[in-house]
Parts: sequence; structure tokens; C-alpha cells
Amino acid sequence: MNKLNFKKNLLESIELKKNLLNLDSLVNKVASEIYKKINRGGKVFLCGNGGSAADAQHLSAEFLVRLRPNINRKPIPAINLCLDTSTITACSNDYSFEKIFSRNLEALGSKKDILIAISTSGRSKNILEVLKTAKKKKIKTIGFFSIKKKSKIADIEINVPSTNVARIQEIHMFLGHTIFEIVEDMVLKKITRKIR
Repeated sequence: MNKLNFKKNLLESIELKKNLLNLDSLVNKVASEIYKKINRGGKVFLCGNGGSAADAQHLSAEFLVRLRPNINRKPIPAINLCLDTSTITACSNDYSFEKIFSRNLEALGSKKDILIAISTSGRSKNILEVLKTAKKKKIKTIGFFSIKKKSKIADIEINVPSTNVARIQEIHMFLGHTIFEIVEDMVLKKITRKIR
């Protein structure tokens, strides 16, 4: 990459992050919804395709293990629907690729849970399918999407105002880390209150 592209990409990333300043209340709303579900014994499900599958895996690890190295807490139940290659390939082969997330959510999810669907387009058939399944099962849904998506498909959506896939994914990870940090703080406050 030449110097010009580096500067252009960096400025684009900075500009997108500045736009997130308007999302403060939405980000806090998403964090509150996640906290409510786990506080009532629910689980966090995550899914996405390609780079978004890697983001889902990364974020579920932050909940299961820990987000910040100086904070020890109990694991938060998070399930990444992208991980099981045997199930994904069997479902793709025996049914269709569209069902790889919805089939698992149908088996494992309940209305106590919450689903985070990550998609740079918001139009992937398997993402649309898992959101339909979540609706049938009365599972709350959060969508990390972009402006490419045409209509509302999740209960709460954060749409990154960009068409650049790399920048969208960077913002999705920033949002994921920020939201999970807020959730972790809520969990820790509850623990502190109980100890007192």
C-alpha cells in the first residue's frame, strides 16, 4: 500500500468513527438489552459470514473468557453459531447454506436469549433466515449492518454509514468491543452490589 492510500484509508476510518458520536444512546440501549438477557439467565448468540464470522468468534471469546486483561469475572454465556464445521457442512449439504445459523438457533435458542447478527450487507440469505427464526422463537435481535441494507430486519440495528467492507468491519469490531465493555461493567457493578 502506498502512502497516499494509507492516509486516505486512515482519514476515512477517522471520519466514520466521528459519525458514531451520534450513536451514544443506541450503543447504550444495545448494551442494556444484552445485559438484561444475561442477567435473567439468557445467552448471547452471534453469527456472520466470512470476516463477520471471525468477528462473531472474536466477540464471543471476549464474553466467554474476558475482554480486559485486568478484570477477572465469571464467564458470560456466548455461543458463536459459525464455529461447528461438521454441523455447518452437514446442514449446507443436507438442507442449504441458508439454514446454517437458523438450524442451530432453532435447536439451542429460547426467548431468554439474544442474537447478534453481523453483516456488512445485511442481505445474506443465512442472516435473513436466522433473524426470521429468532422472531419465531421470540428471541431479541441486534444487527450490526451497513447502509447497503434496504429495510429493517433486526429489532435493534446499528448501520455503519459506509459501502467500504473493510471500514464497515473495523467499525463493527469497535462497536462490539465498546458494547461488550459496557455490558462487562454492568455485570461487575451487580457483583459489587451483591458483595456489599
